[in-house]
Amino acid sequence: MAANLRPTITGVGPLISDIVQGTGISGTLAGLVTTIPLMAFGLISPLAPRWARRFGLERTLITGLGILLAGTLLRSWGGPWTLLSGMFLVGAGAAIGNVLLPSLIKRDFSRHIGIMTGIYTTTMNVFAGIASGISVPLARQMHLGWRGSLESWAVLSLVALVVWLPLARHHHTPDEERPSLLMHSLIAWQITLFMGLQSFLFYVNVAWLPTLLHDRGMSLTMAGWLVSLMQIVSLPATFIVPILAGRQARQQHLVLWISALFLIGYAGLLTTRGTIVSVIWVIFVGFGAGASISLALLFFSLRARTHQLAGNISGMAQSIGYVLAACGPISVGLFHSWTGSWVLPLSVMLLVVVLMAVFGLGAGRDVFVEEELALNSSANRS
Repeated sequence: MAANLRPTITGVGPLISDIVQGTGISGTLAGLVTTIPLMAFGLISPLAPRWARRFGLERTLITGLGILLAGTLLRSWGGPWTLLSGMFLVGAGAAIGNVLLPSLIKRDFSRHIGIMTGIYTTTMNVFAGIASGISVPLARQMHLGWRGSLESWAVLSLVALVVWLPLARHHHTPDEERPSLLMHSLIAWQITLFMGLQSFLFYVNVAWLPTLLHDRGMSLTMAGWLVSLMQIVSLPATFIVPILAGRQARQQHLVLWISALFLIGYAGLLTTRGTIVSVIWVIFVGFGAGASISLALLFFSLRARTHQLAGNISGMAQSIGYVLAACGPISVGLFHSWTGSWVLPLSVMLLVVVLMAVFGLGAGRDVFVEEELALNSSANRS
């Protein structure tokens, strides 16, 4: 399941020029191709926990895989509108998996949440990187074209669907628990904003880091390799951090370490130039990115006593978080256009890291959302 959540999205970016040439779509529509999945994340994420309560966790996840498979095929057929419709379905299917897998881990692996979250996030990121790397070779060297390259990921979705389908026959009584009043939970908001701000940083890195490095005198090829390096070095942190975090009641010290990695990386990019030092700063950012996403996903389970509530927190954090993340590349691009410099954009990134640290320190407290809501309810009654 985790292997399917990113390749159908990350494999699109490198093929944008081929897609534009093949379909004749405008630059605006080309931009929508990569942003529509984020819009789908924001729209579908809050609905996924409701569907899981009504139809069962396994059946909802299987349905998400089916939607993902349908979108993968649809976008490869027809013209611009089937492409955009397919990308929305891809985002919708991935959103269901994004939200509900942490809930499944909480339910079935409650004693091993840290290591299972590490495996889940590492698998997701490995396949995301593979898709980015092989999408162009599949289209050009293998002569599949952009349609065949995108369509090829349907095989992975189909395999996962075959593996998961037997679980749909299991008797499952839908959960009767109603969603908690998460909007009144401070820690739920802290998790949400930590999730959103680290996603903001990630999508800005993917969208603008190559351009920043190129403007500093680096070739586009080398800049592209450094972005790949950033994703590669993130993998150890993605796996190790949730294991460490899951063994401790509080995760505030990890939040500080993660924030320090980001601050060093962005401050270095702001104040120095040169290929060698840029490699060093990108490595710092990569470690921070890998650690922050895995810790954000782990918070969904650590701050809830039940898997139902973990799913609700996940839905809230990812719906609001990905809307916030979608603002990142747009706002940083505007700041760069207005100033013609990277000083203001990098300064904004440093500010975002500080805000992420503040909310992360709150999310890292040893507090369960249920207990916080109960205290709030008691205070209101008194």
